[in-house]
Amino acid sequence: MAERFETKTVHFHHPHLEHEKAKATPIYQTSVFSFPGLEEVEDFYAGGRNYLYTRNGNPNQVELAEAVAALEQAERGVAAASGMGAIMAGVLAVVKPGERILASHEIYGGTYALLHNELARLGIELALIDLTKSTSLDDAITPNTRLFYMESITNPLLTVADMPHWIKEAKRFGLITMIDNTFATPYLVQPARLGADLIVHSATKYIGGHSDVTAGVLTGKAEYVERAREIISTYGASLSPFEAWLGARGIKTLALRMERQCENAAAVAHFLESHPSVSRVYYPREEDVQFFHRHKRGAMVSFCLSEEEKVYDFYRRLRWITLSPSLAGVETTVSHPVTTSHRALTEEQRLSTGITQGLVRLSVGIEASEDIIDELNQALV
Repeated sequence: MAERFETKTVHFHHPHLEHEKAKATPIYQTSVFSFPGLEEVEDFYAGGRNYLYTRNGNPNQVELAEAVAALEQAERGVAAASGMGAIMAGVLAVVKPGERILASHEIYGGTYALLHNELARLGIELALIDLTKSTSLDDAITPNTRLFYMESITNPLLTVADMPHWIKEAKRFGLITMIDNTFATPYLVQPARLGADLIVHSATKYIGGHSDVTAGVLTGKAEYVERAREIISTYGASLSPFEAWLGARGIKTLALRMERQCENAAAVAHFLESHPSVSRVYYPREEDVQFFHRHKRGAMVSFCLSEEEKVYDFYRRLRWITLSPSLAGVETTVSHPVTTSHRALTEEQRLSTGITQGLVRLSVGIEASEDIIDELNQALV
């Protein structure tokens, strides 16, 4: 079997399905699995059978999780009901009350709310570090620091910190490392190959790719993923079979979509950089993605309007590019981080990281790049 990424996205299947003759994996839309006798139930708990109850595991969940793990070149994977569910399970799998998480100050607003608000109720501390201004963790480490958390491409300012450096730096202090690889996807970078212990995805985004599924996947070292699997089951954060099936189906076109979307994003970023109504464009630099194995810079572009009070006019003037609080579908969409993805942050926190009222986050789709540019141009007044 060929091992190239593009081939692996198409040719994956669950290795233990009974319906081997089906070209597409069936949807196991069942809440429970039946047994002919008590001996078989006992056999399940002894490891002789794979499935008992869909909250604990389902063939579609496993297929999605293991497919993403294979693309990430990670040991194991587990699916969850959302990206936030996967982050929660990954964190709780390795961090206990009284311990501390050290995270990049540039993270998704929902992640910040989870780490800062909800996990604080469990006695888990959070500290933030600006990875663009620091070169080491020497001044950020405390005896109870357990986990280092960052995003491969940050949301929404698209910063690419030196991931190989920061993983090595975290390892120097014995920290477990967790990377949110949602924006880059394993098509661009595989953090496990750089030494990361856990890699998380909102599979709602590029993994699913068609804006029709809500799902999360956590991959990484087997011991941590297996503990996360227990947490997902116990907390009731399991992914439904149909959602898992949709996510796995989306993977089959991941390489094609990312190739086109990255190419389009580069063209759009180039256009925006010279537009008089745009004061700044956020898009990874070529030198920042040198450790990405394809040297592409992703499919997201953020930009600031020169006159931020015109942000409402900009959204109103858009015709077929829609305002959407999510991203990564095949269609180009825009969002407003202040009122959506980073609403959980205070105004002071937003402004300190550059998330202003005039900031627009653009998720570039697979349309003709010329049409995307024309649509943006007529809306920028």
